Amino acid sequence: MRGLLIHESHDDDGILEVVEFKGVRSLHFGSHPRQSSMLLNDPYKLELNYVRAMTSWLLFKPTFEGDGLIVGLGGGSLTKHLLQHFPASRLKAVEFRKSVVKIARSHFGLPLDPRLKIIVDDGGSYICQRAEAYRDYYSLLFIDAFDHEGMASSICNEAFFDACRVILKKDGILVINLWGGPNNPEYHQVSQWLARAFNWQTLFLPVRDRGNIIAFAFNDYSPMFSLKELRTIAINLEKKYQIEFPAFLKDLKKHNASTFSQVIKT
Repeated sequence: MRGLLIHESHDDDGILEVVEFKGVRSLHFGSHPRQSSMLLNDPYKLELNYVRAMTSWLLFKPTFEGDGLIVGLGGGSLTKHLLQHFPASRLKAVEFRKSVVKIARSHFGLPLDPRLKIIVDDGGSYICQRAEAYRDYYSLLFIDAFDHEGMASSICNEAFFDACRVILKKDGILVINLWGGPNNPEYHQVSQWLARAFNWQTLFLPVRDRGNIIAFAFNDYSPMFSLKELRTIAINLEKKYQIEFPAFLKDLKKHNASTFSQVIKT
C-alpha cells in the first residue's frame, strides 16, 4: 500500500491499518482494498464512489426523519453523512469489531452524538434475533459488512434478508453493498435471496470502475415519481449534496430494464 502508515493494531480478527496518501486517510484490514476513506481537508465529504452510490436512496425517499440501522460501521463515512444532513434522524450502528469503532472515533472523526448508538455485535445475528421486537421499526437499513475475505457469513443466508424486511417500515428501503457482479456465485445467490425477500422490488446499481454493486430493496413501495420527475430530483440532489445523482439514475435505468418500472410511475 502506498502512503504513510499512521496507525497499526491487531485484534482477534486480524490487522487494522490507517494509511494517509495524497490528503486521503484510509482504513485497511491488512490488505489493499480500502474499507473507508476520508478527505483530510473535507472530512464529511463522501470520498469513496461506492459510498456515494449508497446515497441513491434519496432519489426514492424525499426525507428521512425516523430510525435508521447501519450494519458495518467501518470508518463511519456513511454514518457521519446521515448525522450531518438529517438532524431529525436516529441511528443505530452495529459493528462486529470493537477495534473498528475505536479507530472510527480516533482517526475518522466519528462524533459522539446523542442521535447515534453503536453496538458491538454480529450484524446478521443482531437483526435475526430482534426481527419481531423491531417489526416495522426502521425507515432505512444500510448493510456494508465486509472483511478482507468477503461478505460477512452471518448475512449470507435467506433468513437474514427475510428478517431485514420484517424490521423495515412499509415504506422502508434496504441499501446493501455487494461485491463481484453477476459472474460471482456469492453475488448471484445473495441477489436472489434479496429479491425473493422483497417480492422482486429491487434495483441494482453497478459502481462505475469498481467491483461494487449497490442494491436497493423496497419493502412495500408504491411508485411516487415518473422518470421525468426523478431526473429533476436527481439534478436538485446533485446541487444540494455535490454527489452525482443524475449519473446514478442513468445507471439504475440502464441496468434494471425489466424492474425499473416497478419503482417509477409509467
